[in-house]
Amino acid sequence: MTTTSEPKTTDKRTNTLVSSDKAGAAVDRGFAALAKFAGIFILIILAFVALFLSWNSGGALYQEDEGLIIGRFLNYAWPFALGTVVVAVLALVMSAPVAIGVALYISHYAPPRASKTIGYIIDLLAAIPSVVYGAWGMFVLAPAMVPLYRWLNQWLYTWPQENLGFGIPLFAGSPGLGQNIFTASVVLAVMVLPIISSVCREIFIQTPKLHEEAALALGATRWEMIKMAVFPFARAGVISGIMLGLGRALGETMAVVMVVSGLGFQWSIISAGNSTIPREIALNFGETAPNSERWHQLIALGLVLFIITLIVNMIARWIVSRHKEFSGAN
Repeated sequence: MTTTSEPKTTDKRTNTLVSSDKAGAAVDRGFAALAKFAGIFILIILAFVALFLSWNSGGALYQEDEGLIIGRFLNYAWPFALGTVVVAVLALVMSAPVAIGVALYISHYAPPRASKTIGYIIDLLAAIPSVVYGAWGMFVLAPAMVPLYRWLNQWLYTWPQENLGFGIPLFAGSPGLGQNIFTASVVLAVMVLPIISSVCREIFIQTPKLHEEAALALGATRWEMIKMAVFPFARAGVISGIMLGLGRALGETMAVVMVVSGLGFQWSIISAGNSTIPREIALNFGETAPNSERWHQLIALGLVLFIITLIVNMIARWIVSRHKEFSGAN
């Protein structure tokens, strides 16, 4: 009796395992197909955006009655492109060191309770709408920065100009109400700080504990352990976070519209007169007649911003690929 019942039980268990394996394999195939579709769909959207911008930018480069007008468009576009890059780079220079320091403190120095609280506050900064940042920059930050701008103009431009024959052109001109490219950079630095900090924090936390413990066991201090174990491992992830913040700063619109006052570009970062591509498009696109030369110019400006952002991301991926063996984010 016992001998005849055991094979039946074994067969039932085997059938159950086989059926569960088949169901799991089907779920895996379905999820893989869904993930593949999502990746392809993103590429399709990107291709349509590039095609739309390229197709509608032709009117800014060629007119039937005038022929090629590339020079006219370049004279119009370069101040906004340069202003966009300068604002984003200044914001990145100010925000990246602070963001890395905050992430390092949260992951390796702060007590657990303080770490959770600070991490929550940093994440909350990312949820604030850009129009709120713009209003803060226009009504609070800009007037508060005017005394600093006057001091910089006096001691770094006016005084050297009178005594040495030259001054630093970055601090030339009158600050006015403080609505300039430097104020916009400070606002953008605050906006991109939570993005960079969150990415760096997650990468720092993923550092293998064995590496950290081995460095400490060899007699290294905590800072020496961070230099030997944490930073080499997190290098590619930190670069990715910084480039992600740079992409956000390049495309920001509302905060820059509310803080910057200008129509072109000048080398002074404390005087009014600078503008960016998103600001120029946001202020003029709604009032421009469709299919006019001005309309095509604004679309072409969008294409320039698209290319700049694409180049930034390609550079970031190239830098990350050089150090991918150390990355915990790839």
